[in-house]
Amino acid sequence: MIDVQRLAVLREVARQGSFNRAAAELRFTPSAVSQQIAALERSLGAAVVERSTRGVTLTEAGRLLVEAADAIAAELVDTQQRIDRLTAPRAALTVATFASGGRHLLPSALGDFVVDHPEVELTVLELEPEESLPSVREGRADLALAYHFGGPPPARPGDRSGLDWTPLRADPLRVVLPRAHPAAGRDVLHLAELAEERWVLGCLKSAAQLAHHADLAGVELHVSCSSTDYAFAQSLVRAGIGIALIPEIALSHAPDLAVVPLAAPSPVRHLGLALSRRRRGPSARLAEELADRMARQGAGGWERAVAGPAS
Repeated sequence: MIDVQRLAVLREVARQGSFNRAAAELRFTPSAVSQQIAALERSLGAAVVERSTRGVTLTEAGRLLVEAADAIAAELVDTQQRIDRLTAPRAALTVATFASGGRHLLPSALGDFVVDHPEVELTVLELEPEESLPSVREGRADLALAYHFGGPPPARPGDRSGLDWTPLRADPLRVVLPRAHPAAGRDVLHLAELAEERWVLGCLKSAAQLAHHADLAGVELHVSCSSTDYAFAQSLVRAGIGIALIPEIALSHAPDLAVVPLAAPSPVRHLGLALSRRRRGPSARLAEELADRMARQGAGGWERAVAGPAS
């Protein structure tokens, strides 16, 4: 059996071309290096070096051994790196998002992010703002894509929310009707004109906004279905069950549906990103980077979402 330590000594002798220089590099005495090489030769039954006044050269057996030593050293370095990757704690990033925003605005930014950061352990949570914002504040998430309706944003500079809020875009709610509906070709609709319609509700919050604006318009709502899924609500509109009020970003752009704006005052969601002011370290820096990507890509992602798939 070839002794690995002696093989390492031979490799260094070959690199340095001298017992003395190899000894200095290995922090051995020249005598110890000579003894290691002699022991290696005895175990092999063959000479591995040729000594001369000009230094040390390898024999054919020595060259074969050094080639093997180089391969072994490379394998050991690679194995150590792989073990280091296994044992080192992975950077982690937890992103909270509401469903329609996550579906349309998050994937493009996340796709680029994971390509640039394959080492990051990414977790995406589907949470509404009343859950996602406290999750960021309490450290259970690093970043939240969220929204609010009218009034002040969830966080403002200098307040006690513990959050930084970056506005992304307004997301107006639109009336969705079957394409054959008499009002499908209108440029704008007033809620008072829809007093006799049956409504399909796609979200409790948008339903509350619709109810509020219906009260302002003096309209009593007739509800055919209450759901928590905008895609399902639009499928019911397509089936003729009723009409719906859907955020622009959640529109399905089906050819058999028509989308008409509501006359002002009409409900609008305001989309934004929430980061904790208190978080520090790698996850906070990663969250800031992703938030920056989303802010820069938001307009393009928004336009693609609103336009729908290319025909």
